[in-house]
Amino acid sequence: MGTNGYQPQWLFKAHPLRDSLYQELHNRPFPVVSGPLAVSHIAMLNENVTESEQHQVLCDLANQYSVNPPARNASCYYQDFGEFEIRWEKHTEFSTYTILMPVPSQGSYQPGFEQTALSLLPQRWLDSIPGEFLVGVHLLVHPKPEEPHSRENLKQYFEGQRLIGCETLDQLATVWTAFRLHNDGFSRVFVVDNGLNACQTGRLIRQILEIEAYRIMALLSMPAARELSSTVTLMDTELANIIRQISEIDKPDDERRLLKYLTALAGEVEKQRAQTNSRFEATKAYYKLVDNRLSYFNRSELEGIQSIPEFLERRFTPAIRTCESVQARLEDLSRRIGRAGELLSTRVDLTLEEQNQRLLGSMNKRSKMQLRLQQTVEGLSVAAISYYMVGLLKYMLAPLSKNIDPALASIIPAVSVPVIVVSVWFVTHRVKKQITKKTAPPS
Repeated sequence: MGTNGYQPQWLFKAHPLRDSLYQELHNRPFPVVSGPLAVSHIAMLNENVTESEQHQVLCDLANQYSVNPPARNASCYYQDFGEFEIRWEKHTEFSTYTILMPVPSQGSYQPGFEQTALSLLPQRWLDSIPGEFLVGVHLLVHPKPEEPHSRENLKQYFEGQRLIGCETLDQLATVWTAFRLHNDGFSRVFVVDNGLNACQTGRLIRQILEIEAYRIMALLSMPAARELSSTVTLMDTELANIIRQISEIDKPDDERRLLKYLTALAGEVEKQRAQTNSRFEATKAYYKLVDNRLSYFNRSELEGIQSIPEFLERRFTPAIRTCESVQARLEDLSRRIGRAGELLSTRVDLTLEEQNQRLLGSMNKRSKMQLRLQQTVEGLSVAAISYYMVGLLKYMLAPLSKNIDPALASIIPAVSVPVIVVSVWFVTHRVKKQITKKTAPPS
């Protein structure tokens, strides 16, 4: 029993996701490490890579060093291998492998990138890592020297490349990089520790590595954006030409032809949107992550050198704006095609309505002619039937003409003519009325 008389919480029926939701805040923690330290970080695209392949390659490494393997279906794996530590994390589109290696202090000598943390791993195992290699970073954390690093001294770490650097907001570290690939195919980052504790060091390392990975992932849409930009321009020109022709339509065939072209153009636009929309949306998400991580760094210049946030704002942000612009142009083109389609459809509907009006007028005129013809035929039919009935009456009176007055015999047919005509007309009209009543649609 609890202190207030309630049953312990574990007796309650728990939601199946309760544990995972609590654990979500603690997934992918930053490492707790202290310098001097060498870090190697790689990111592999997961396209066409299964979870079992990634799990197997980690298990192979764990078996070689006799350490605990990762759990199946795990999204991260952190393990100390003695000389080094490996941190594996699975993201939506890529997986990262981070190797952390303590660097022994050797007096005033500070080792560079001659021996990286990646060099401790077996080459055969590195070759077996599944996926496509996209991001590679070597990072060094050294304590602050007695004499500050000169610009020329720092360039030795970056093969003479132009430097970019800044301090963190708390001024506990200075970060130097070149944002370029070096001879080993990796970018490099040099961190000067001005008084970081173990948690701050791990958090800074994570911020730097995420900036590098997320900015490269964000730029994956740039080739598609460049290629699509010219395509959107061509489709925009084609749409303008179609809209111009709408106002010059003279006959229904032109309407059908333009509607066919517009439908084909709309299909092409939707195809391009389907192929690129997810990539552009991912670029926006990665850019926001990079922008968030940059808030950890000071924007002011350091020794006249451009800061990391300023450099990325001038070089990285325009590339993202290009992708956003192409996506916006494609969305705008889709909306304009929709409006042009509605305009053309309205015009086609009006043309069809005019044709239907003319057709109904022609049918009405034809119906009136048929009615007049029918009335004429009806009148002739009454006359013909009456004529034959009068003749039949004469034929019937012929045998009686010998027994009655001849004058009376000639008067009877003459007097019966009006009666026969009226009777025939009445019967015909009655039959016509019955037929019309039966064939009339229900009200």
